[in-house]
Amino acid sequence: MADAKRGKIFSKLAKYITVAARHGGGNPLDNLRLRYAIDQARAESMPKDSIERAIKKGTGDLQGAELVELVYEGIGPGGCSLIVEVLTDNRNRTGGEIRNILEKHGASMGKANSVLWKFVRQGNIEVSTADATEEEVFEAAIEAEAENIESAESSYLVTTKADDFETVRNALQKLVTAKRSKAEKRWGEAEDDRPVFLRSEIVYAPLNGVHIEGDKARQVITLVENLEDHEDVQNVFSDFDIPENISV
Repeated sequence: MADAKRGKIFSKLAKYITVAARHGGGNPLDNLRLRYAIDQARAESMPKDSIERAIKKGTGDLQGAELVELVYEGIGPGGCSLIVEVLTDNRNRTGGEIRNILEKHGASMGKANSVLWKFVRQGNIEVSTADATEEEVFEAAIEAEAENIESAESSYLVTTKADDFETVRNALQKLVTAKRSKAEKRWGEAEDDRPVFLRSEIVYAPLNGVHIEGDKARQVITLVENLEDHEDVQNVFSDFDIPENISV
């Protein structure tokens, strides 16, 4: 079961890498989107040869299916809004399957821009506490015009406007890389091949939350799980606000 889940994650990441390479070329130094995709793949411990194969499919060096990017919008149980990002080689098949999943769980497909206005594009960058202090992260992020920094037990979450994401990400990457390099020289450690960030992505963040409880909440949780399990779905975003004690 764990291997099947891991295989599905790798399959989704491979699609993301392929599309990024197709639109911007196979060099991550020149293709920002590809760099993000590779970072995500490395964070999931995706094998290097699988990453390289996905890039070659995108650049045309290997044969692969033509993938298209689609965004579906929906209204879920309790009135919450849903945004579903997909990569597919058959839009009719995928569209029908997404619609079926929504309707099966008491939701409905929305028209274009029916719920997108309830969200804002936001950058999320998560830095490990092992790589820098809170003061160092705060200083680098604020100087690069990040919007907010939150501290957790083992990481710092930096949020940015979508337009400022690359600037803030570069500032934090410079910080983490310098700290790791200094540690390697000091302690004679091998070069650190971990991803620079625990998370680095641009998401649809809800402007407001929709509070849902009871059976409707459990219905929403099951719906999102089923959407995320679909092989063509890359991300699911929603504005639901569900109590932590609710479980399926």
